[in-house]
Amino acid sequence: MKLFVILSRVPFPLEKGDKLRAYNQLKELSKNNEIFLFALNDSPVHPDALKELKKYCAHIHIEQLSRINIFFNLLRSVFSSLPLQVGYFYNKRIQKILLEKVNIYKPNHIYCQLIRTSEYVKDIKNIPKTIDYMDAFSKGVERRKQTQPFYLKPVFNWEYKRVYRYEAKAFSYFDHRVIISEQDREAIMKDGGPPIVVIPNGVDIDFYKPQVKEKKHDLIFNGNMNYPPNIESAEFLVKKVMPIVHETIPDCSLLISGATPAPEVLKLKSKHITVSGWVNDIRDNYSAAKINIAPMLISIGMQNKLLEAMAMQMPCITSTLANNALGAKNGFEIFTADTAKEYAAHIVSLLKNPIKSHELGLNGYKFVTQNYTWEKSCKTLESLMNQVL
Repeated sequence: MKLFVILSRVPFPLEKGDKLRAYNQLKELSKNNEIFLFALNDSPVHPDALKELKKYCAHIHIEQLSRINIFFNLLRSVFSSLPLQVGYFYNKRIQKILLEKVNIYKPNHIYCQLIRTSEYVKDIKNIPKTIDYMDAFSKGVERRKQTQPFYLKPVFNWEYKRVYRYEAKAFSYFDHRVIISEQDREAIMKDGGPPIVVIPNGVDIDFYKPQVKEKKHDLIFNGNMNYPPNIESAEFLVKKVMPIVHETIPDCSLLISGATPAPEVLKLKSKHITVSGWVNDIRDNYSAAKINIAPMLISIGMQNKLLEAMAMQMPCITSTLANNALGAKNGFEIFTADTAKEYAAHIVSLLKNPIKSHELGLNGYKFVTQNYTWEKSCKTLESLMNQVL
């Protein structure tokens, strides 16, 4: 079929979760479909992006959002019912261009990622449409509200209410709705509504393979280090967990890895804490550490960092909240924790018992390779879209 895909970001390089999901879906869907990619963009386009995306997309159109565009987009959304998450990306001039492209291309199906793009197609009636909610945005805003200073809480509460209402409103714009995990589906559907199909992420098991390399670090925490939940988790790990670990293992080292580390993250550097920033091949960082840790205090969606590390047979420790989306067996395929003491106890236990650490990594590897592949999840997605046809 002819598939028109609308994204709020150009899906390359793969330093953010929505880009990773979109890129791999394009890759799999292109095997049986002709794809027209319409991507919004609010930052410089990577020099290799078009070359990489042309492998999977027959047509590509990128619309740049300037700072002036974004300012007026946000201003308009304040005086409308749109959440800032949606208003930031919505522009009537771009919508006109998008509709012209749709009329020329005449797709069999329109696929939108995130509620950020749904406003562009809400009035299209003659073409079947599917939205990937991906995460329960409203739940993420609600959780972030709890950690904000008092003067920002009203703003986050205002945005939470708007996002929550808009997530429900967007149901009626689409023929099908998909989301990344059961826990995100439950967060959106707690008041009922049309069904949402769970389409989990996958992991490229041909790329993320176990590697034997020198272990320069005991722990690694990887992710986009300019993303507020990752910043909060890194600070929690360094300030709350590591001091407890150092009481038993004084030289325990941590690598904080990931793109564009925020100033708060850079300040965490010390004798035993390394902040690497962006690396061309994340496998090098994973394989240089003994244990992968993802102490997510706020978690919506699925933590790709866990899928990748488990595919490389790394023992993983994460929060109960993050594992709810993953579904790994605690104590057998993964270790979960909710307090600094629990995290520290797991770290010490695995570092002092290499056999237990190896077994946890091997069990996690088997779990991921059996349950999380892009081919499997995209077949479900493609089948869903074909049902409408």
